[in-house]
Amino acid sequence: MLKKILVANRGEIACRVFATAKKMGIATVAVYSDADRDALHVQMADEAVHIGPAASAESYLVIDKIIQACLDTGADAVHPGYGFLSENSQFRDALDVAGIAFIGPGKKAIESMGDKITSKLIAQEAGVNCIPGYTDVVRDADHAVEISAGIGYPVMLKASAGGGGKGMRVAMNEAECRDGFERATNEARSSFGDTRIFIEKYIQEPRHIEIQVMADSHGNVIYLGERECSIQRRHQKVIEEAPSPFLDEATRRKMGEQSCALARAVDYQSAGTVEFIADADMNFYFLEMNTRLQVEHPVTELVTGQDLVELMIRVAAGEKLPLVQDDVTLTGWAMESRVYAEDPFRNFMPSTGRLVRYAEPQGEGVRVDSGVYEGGEVSMFYDPMIAKLITYGDDRGQAVERMVNALDNYYIRGVNHNISFLNALMVHPRFIEGRLTTNFIADEFPDGFNADLVVQDDPAVALVVAAAAHQLHQERGSLLSGQLAGHEHVSANNWVVMVADQQTPVTVELCENGFLVSLDDQDYQVETEWSLGQPLFQALVNGKSVSVQIETSTVGYRLFYRGAEINARVLSPMAAQLSVHMLYKPPADMSKFLLSPMPGLLVKLAVEVGQEVKEGEELAVVEAMKMENSLRAIQDGIVAKLSAVEGDSLMVDEIILEFE
Repeated sequence: MLKKILVANRGEIACRVFATAKKMGIATVAVYSDADRDALHVQMADEAVHIGPAASAESYLVIDKIIQACLDTGADAVHPGYGFLSENSQFRDALDVAGIAFIGPGKKAIESMGDKITSKLIAQEAGVNCIPGYTDVVRDADHAVEISAGIGYPVMLKASAGGGGKGMRVAMNEAECRDGFERATNEARSSFGDTRIFIEKYIQEPRHIEIQVMADSHGNVIYLGERECSIQRRHQKVIEEAPSPFLDEATRRKMGEQSCALARAVDYQSAGTVEFIADADMNFYFLEMNTRLQVEHPVTELVTGQDLVELMIRVAAGEKLPLVQDDVTLTGWAMESRVYAEDPFRNFMPSTGRLVRYAEPQGEGVRVDSGVYEGGEVSMFYDPMIAKLITYGDDRGQAVERMVNALDNYYIRGVNHNISFLNALMVHPRFIEGRLTTNFIADEFPDGFNADLVVQDDPAVALVVAAAAHQLHQERGSLLSGQLAGHEHVSANNWVVMVADQQTPVTVELCENGFLVSLDDQDYQVETEWSLGQPLFQALVNGKSVSVQIETSTVGYRLFYRGAEINARVLSPMAAQLSVHMLYKPPADMSKFLLSPMPGLLVKLAVEVGQEVKEGEELAVVEAMKMENSLRAIQDGIVAKLSAVEGDSLMVDEIILEFE
């Protein structure tokens, strides 16, 4: 068995590997950059080695520094996690030269599957279903248009060395093909240093389903079921589950057997994932093979009962797999939500900063894989993932319900996060029915996400909680000393809950175990031990367990519940009537300015002072998280002033240019 494992990664995946290594009695080594000096993965490891500045290109991606850290600490193996050097064959070569075991596949598999063109050719030879397309390198935009016309629109342009949604564009016509080729090429250059692009038929109404494979050095290859990964935004996975609500057993077996055939074709060892796209008729086609552990591996672990990291370690140590295909069974259902530091109400703009308050949910069937802690920092230098929230149940319905409750109880302050969006997806009727495609988010939220789009099974719950909390505030206020006579009695129990311009009269009565709240001719019995100052209002409302995040504001209460974010005021009937007549000051007119919607790098400024632009014309390109974001004119105008230049690092809402 291996004696000491260095994890050439950071964050939650480093913590995840350390947990299994410690369970197996194996010593651990962390590496860290300047930005990660106080990170959780550094604290978890037995030893830690500083490897350079915050930028990953100067730390986590420098092979020589990782090798030296192994030599300095005596680490005899490296687990690469995912991202960074996990699929870098040169890294594998360097470890081999140094006599250090790589907990992952061999060079042949990494190189052949890392190139989408080569991988597709190998897949075809191995008998794997493949999407029609052009697998040679596309020369330029004109060539892309020619090829696409031959395949037939819509098409997908992909970076050959791509991954994580970078370097991918869908084109529905010639104009989109030309623009998509430029965007995909630029992103491929920025992310991978490789500008090769290929084109394939775009499958409409697609589902993204992947097969987990595991192979050892003794010729044993098995598959451990599938994962449904269709809920995506900009080709990046948001929610994953196992098994898929779509597949039948016969299709599962075909996909698994083809995945194993591909793994054998490249002499695969370790954990790997073969990704497929499936249409509405359950026809499936090969997309790519990821020669590493996947972000979403926990859902497979929960339904199979296998620790995939432990299997990877044992395979790297030369052991045989401890199970054969007939031993693999799928039991129950698992869901995973990726919790990101981003603002879904502002087009998912990345958010950075310190986690001022941070509390992870707990309970039966709840697992959190994270690499952060309260007081820690979400850095601008790396992926904005905070954690992976995973739930398990006897069936899909129970797994979903546990996920909804866990999201309600996930408390994060200090950075913006996507928990409201995740919960909105979970409670969406179409998601509950399992009618998923990779276009789900674009179809259901075509104009972006806002709280008004959230489907609530009982919208009154948030109003009931606001009224109960306000009554408790009033009761507490009556206990303050130095007030006029009679302050010790709270006679008022009739209120109006105001949300935007909607007014709902409520009556609140104190009861032995909480409150009786009446509104809209319905009574709500609220049983709770909540006290002022607690961020989670946990209660039984008419016998149903609910958890509402609540915080006071200058004008009322802000509540977070099942995807909805609600600003509520609780007023006396007279005050509510007066508030209707209060003047509203409109926000400043910013229509003459082009603002950066996110922190990022201004990589292109496409206009100059005095230039006349038309609606839809590209004005600038901002790169954030290695993704290019094209900013276009929303109306005709003339450029009056440029406030930024190419190469500038922009803050959120920083002015780029001004119109006349």
